[in-house]
Amino acid sequence: MENWMNIIVQPDTPILKAIEIIDAGARQLALVVDEQKRLLGTVTDGDIRRGLLKGKLLSEPVSLVMNTYPTVASPFDTRENILALMKVRQLHQIPVVDEEGRVIHVEMLNDLLRPKRKENAVILMAGGLGTRLRPLTQECPKPLLNVGNKPLLETILLNFIEHGFYRFYISVNYKADMIKDHFGDGSRWNVQIEYINEEKSLGTAGALSLLPEPPSLPFFVMNGDLLTKVNFEQLLDFHVAHQASGTMCVRDYDYQIPYGVVKVDKQRLVGIEEKPVQRFFVNSGIYVLDPAVIDLIPYNSFFDMPSLFEALMKQNKETIAFPIREYWLDIGRISDFERANIEFAEVFG
Repeated sequence: MENWMNIIVQPDTPILKAIEIIDAGARQLALVVDEQKRLLGTVTDGDIRRGLLKGKLLSEPVSLVMNTYPTVASPFDTRENILALMKVRQLHQIPVVDEEGRVIHVEMLNDLLRPKRKENAVILMAGGLGTRLRPLTQECPKPLLNVGNKPLLETILLNFIEHGFYRFYISVNYKADMIKDHFGDGSRWNVQIEYINEEKSLGTAGALSLLPEPPSLPFFVMNGDLLTKVNFEQLLDFHVAHQASGTMCVRDYDYQIPYGVVKVDKQRLVGIEEKPVQRFFVNSGIYVLDPAVIDLIPYNSFFDMPSLFEALMKQNKETIAFPIREYWLDIGRISDFERANIEFAEVFG
């Protein structure tokens, strides 16, 4: 990334010199500042061309063609706010200035759109038999079933990559070689993929005991049969902000009782509620865990995530729920698989 200090010019810098600075850099502008680095204006190729059309000479000072009312951002503006400002103003770069008007950074559209690489590991559970999806899984493991135009597990992988994650472990058992052959070492997507080989079924948490080295940062665990548009960056930020040992993503689940529910006090009828709806939060199969929780998982033994969270709660560790409001679908049955293929283009297209 180019050092923004290289695009600073003084008000008396000749227009010709400003052109050379703009052409040499990747930011497509020059910043005109005073001796205290306070922003006086910005200059783009368009500003210079308009100045030349008005008769300005290349030897004249750049202050004659600069934009004296440039759009700027504050160091307290969020990435989302700056992106929105760029969209409204149709800008590819915005100087960031402090309260005194001094330039401290230049935000570039391409940099903001490119996710920052994150060191947090992602463990994808792909060892299940997919019994409820037979005969589809008779010859193909469930994570490799095509949903839309690609295998289900590949969509999960790409969603994480989109948010900047690149360190992956895939836990495999049933038809493991097929999964390994498809994903390889991850170089096809410019990421790293290693495999956790389950010699027997270890549940949704047991495979974590086989990690080649314990994670040093909070890490993700996700079932390999889910389609979701969860924002994994927001999920990670939520986990860190609450200093949690474990975060479980949860989903609303409504169940309507198909009868009128009668309330009685001894033999006396005191009320009737016609077909009430019961609302619950259910486990959605996506988690963020603190590295220390690995110590609670028995080595190479069957162990489920609910058991892990129960162990954390018994130790009074901070365990929290992250409600999913985005698209989420557990592909456990043939009807779910059919629904996923119908909805895929609209949700992920």
